[in-house]
Amino acid sequence: MKEIIELKKRNGPEIQVHGSSNLIQTLLKNDLIYDFRVWTFPLTIGTGKRLFGEGTIPVGLKLLDRKISTTGVSIATYTRSGKINTGSVALENPTVAELIRRKRLE
Repeated sequence: MKEIIELKKRNGPEIQVHGSSNLIQTLLKNDLIYDFRVWTFPLTIGTGKRLFGEGTIPVGLKLLDRKISTTGVSIATYTRSGKINTGSVALENPTVAELIRRKRLE
Protein backbone atom coordinates (compact mmCIF):
# COMPACT_ATOMS: atom_id res chain seq x y z
CA MET A 1 0.00 0.00 0.00
CA LYS A 2 2.92 2.36 0.73
CA GLU A 3 4.06 2.10 -2.89
CA ILE A 4 0.61 3.04 -4.22
CA ILE A 5 0.43 6.05 -1.89
CA GLU A 6 3.86 7.22 -3.08
CA LEU A 7 2.92 6.63 -6.72
CA LYS A 8 -0.21 8.78 -6.34
CA LYS A 9 1.93 11.66 -5.02
CA ARG A 10 3.98 11.80 -8.25
CA ASN A 11 3.08 13.67 -11.41
CA GLY A 12 1.95 11.31 -14.10
CA PRO A 13 -1.07 9.72 -15.70
CA GLU A 14 -4.02 8.62 -13.63
CA ILE A 15 -4.02 5.18 -12.08
CA GLN A 16 -6.91 3.02 -13.27
CA VAL A 17 -8.27 -0.25 -11.93
CA HIS A 18 -10.29 -2.50 -14.25
CA GLY A 19 -12.11 -5.53 -12.94
CA SER A 20 -10.09 -6.24 -9.80
CA SER A 21 -12.58 -6.63 -6.99
CA ASN A 22 -9.85 -7.31 -4.41
CA LEU A 23 -7.64 -4.32 -5.32
CA ILE A 24 -10.62 -1.94 -5.52
CA GLN A 25 -11.69 -2.93 -1.98
CA THR A 26 -8.16 -2.28 -0.67
CA LEU A 27 -8.03 1.13 -2.37
CA LEU A 28 -11.48 2.07 -1.03
CA LYS A 29 -10.59 1.02 2.52
CA ASN A 30 -7.45 3.19 2.33
CA ASP A 31 -9.29 6.21 0.88
CA LEU A 32 -7.24 6.20 -2.34
CA ILE A 33 -9.97 6.57 -4.99
CA TYR A 34 -11.10 10.04 -6.00
CA ASP A 35 -13.06 9.47 -9.21
CA PHE A 36 -15.29 6.55 -10.14
CA ARG A 37 -16.26 5.45 -13.65
CA VAL A 38 -19.09 3.00 -13.12
CA TRP A 39 -20.33 0.91 -16.04
CA THR A 40 -23.75 -0.66 -15.51
CA PHE A 41 -24.72 -3.38 -17.96
CA PRO A 42 -28.42 -4.07 -18.69
CA LEU A 43 -28.56 -7.60 -17.31
CA THR A 44 -28.88 -9.50 -14.09
CA ILE A 45 -26.82 -12.55 -13.28
CA GLY A 46 -28.03 -13.26 -9.75
CA THR A 47 -24.61 -13.44 -8.12
CA GLY A 48 -21.48 -11.38 -8.00
CA LYS A 49 -19.17 -9.27 -5.90
CA ARG A 50 -20.04 -5.93 -4.32
CA LEU A 51 -18.31 -2.85 -5.71
CA PHE A 52 -18.63 -1.04 -2.36
CA GLY A 53 -18.06 -3.78 0.18
CA GLU A 54 -17.55 -3.92 3.92
CA GLY A 55 -14.97 -1.43 5.16
CA THR A 56 -15.55 1.13 2.43
CA ILE A 57 -15.23 4.66 3.80
CA PRO A 58 -18.59 6.46 3.37
CA VAL A 59 -18.31 9.48 1.06
CA GLY A 60 -20.69 11.56 -1.03
CA LEU A 61 -20.33 11.41 -4.80
CA LYS A 62 -21.19 14.00 -7.44
CA LEU A 63 -22.12 13.01 -10.99
CA LEU A 64 -19.69 14.57 -13.50
CA ASP A 65 -20.75 12.85 -16.70
CA ARG A 66 -23.04 10.12 -17.99
CA LYS A 67 -23.43 8.33 -21.27
CA ILE A 68 -25.54 5.49 -22.58
CA SER A 69 -23.97 3.21 -25.16
CA THR A 70 -25.82 1.92 -28.21
CA THR A 71 -26.20 -1.41 -26.38
CA GLY A 72 -27.71 0.20 -23.27
CA VAL A 73 -24.62 0.25 -21.06
CA SER A 74 -24.79 3.18 -18.64
CA ILE A 75 -21.39 4.84 -18.10
CA ALA A 76 -21.35 7.29 -15.19
CA THR A 77 -18.39 9.30 -13.92
CA TYR A 78 -18.49 10.46 -10.30
CA THR A 79 -16.10 12.47 -8.17
CA ARG A 80 -15.96 12.80 -4.43
CA SER A 81 -18.15 15.59 -3.05
CA GLY A 82 -17.41 15.26 0.64
CA LYS A 83 -20.26 14.77 3.06
CA ILE A 84 -23.13 12.42 2.35
CA ASN A 85 -26.35 14.27 1.58
CA THR A 86 -29.51 12.48 2.58
CA GLY A 87 -33.05 13.33 1.59
CA SER A 88 -35.43 12.89 -1.28
CA VAL A 89 -34.53 11.51 -4.68
CA ALA A 90 -37.53 13.29 -6.22
CA LEU A 91 -37.02 15.53 -9.23
CA GLU A 92 -37.17 19.25 -8.49
CA ASN A 93 -39.75 19.79 -11.22
CA PRO A 94 -41.94 16.78 -12.02
CA THR A 95 -42.32 15.86 -15.67
CA VAL A 96 -45.67 16.22 -17.41
CA ALA A 97 -46.06 12.43 -17.29
CA GLU A 98 -45.48 12.47 -13.52
CA LEU A 99 -48.05 15.22 -13.00
CA ILE A 100 -50.62 13.21 -14.99
CA ARG A 101 -49.81 10.10 -12.93
CA ARG A 102 -50.28 12.01 -9.68
CA LYS A 103 -53.61 13.39 -10.88
CA ARG A 104 -54.86 9.85 -11.62
CA LEU A 105 -53.94 8.76 -8.10
CA GLU A 106 -56.02 11.46 -6.39
